[in-house]
Amino acid sequence: MPITWNWHVAFHIQPYKGRDDVTLHDNIKYIIDTYGSHGAFYRYKNSMGKSLPLFYIYDSYLTSPEAWAHLLTPNGPHSIRNTPYDGVFIALLVEEGHTHDILAAGFDGMYTYFASNGFSFGSSHQNWKAVKNFCDANNLMFIPSVGPGYIDTSIRPWNNHNTRNRVNGKYYETALQAALTVRPEIVSITSFNEWHEGTQIEKAIPKKTPTRLYLDYLPHQPNLYLELTRRWAEHFIKEKEQWLM
Repeated sequence: MPITWNWHVAFHIQPYKGRDDVTLHDNIKYIIDTYGSHGAFYRYKNSMGKSLPLFYIYDSYLTSPEAWAHLLTPNGPHSIRNTPYDGVFIALLVEEGHTHDILAAGFDGMYTYFASNGFSFGSSHQNWKAVKNFCDANNLMFIPSVGPGYIDTSIRPWNNHNTRNRVNGKYYETALQAALTVRPEIVSITSFNEWHEGTQIEKAIPKKTPTRLYLDYLPHQPNLYLELTRRWAEHFIKEKEQWLM
């Protein structure tokens, strides 16, 4: 049976030279003005029943909480709150102390991004329950990030200690189970096709070039991780229905 997807796009905003609360305001305005009316533009329905665009702000800790608060708190000097450019803004959680910074900055939640369990405080599965409790207590969204494995030694030869073997899909399923255990609203996946960090879940077949050996999923089918994603997405939907009962 072919896999069908109901695709919508949320923006993952990377750091760039000069990124701050002022330039992000301009970015958000451009994105919403340009793409906001498109049918594939992702909107998240919040607890107040409003459907708002959702933005992931990668490496958000590079800008101070005080600067972000200018944009993300209702009384900030150039606040986007309760304007046509309001949204759900998700900060990157790396260190434990970032939880309080994210709250003070006015973000709506946090995500963990990294696919290597144990690499950071945020990406360590054992910390997710405590992070979720903090978020629940402060009306923040917690989005745990899961991945199928991790290996980036082709671009970072010194980083072998953060390699995580896929174990024929078991690493991915363990991460997904850890995520669902904390009952999140959303689970993010790192990644669909980030081959250079070995986190891709798209179809893969054996391939070797003079400079690189690409990982495949043998002895499984090329779509192993898409099938696992579909299966766990269905499980997630059913679990959420139970949580609401």
